[in-house]
Amino acid sequence: MTQLNALLDWYATLTPHTISRAAELYAADAHFRDPFNNVRGVDAIETIMRHMFEHTGNPHFIIHERMAQGEQAFATWTFVCTLRGREYQIEGGSHFRFNNEGLVTLHRDYWDAAEELLQKLPVVGAPIRWLRRRLSATA
Repeated sequence: MTQLNALLDWYATLTPHTISRAAELYAADAHFRDPFNNVRGVDAIETIMRHMFEHTGNPHFIIHERMAQGEQAFATWTFVCTLRGREYQIEGGSHFRFNNEGLVTLHRDYWDAAEELLQKLPVVGAPIRWLRRRLSATA
């Protein structure tokens, strides 16, 4: 769990100046995937993080639960940022796999882009909210 704690502590305190520490935590050919990205390699992972800081205001992660078993781990988190002056909070989870050196080889983020982000946006949100209500058995 030491590797997981180091990784999650890094995410909880991530800044544009600490992005370069990714090479200390991820294997050179690590695979990262989330609802918008599917990349391999530390450089590509760092590019995603730089993009996050360039296109959102005050982005940060609040880490919640964490668990590890063997070479795998899972953590839940809240990502908080501002877009065009409005704060967004995205709830999600991450699955990690570590190699024998304790470096991340797989990082897969799970979060519902429609629920957590798109339906909250001014223009595209209304049709997504309507569709979710229409397809919900409990609405």
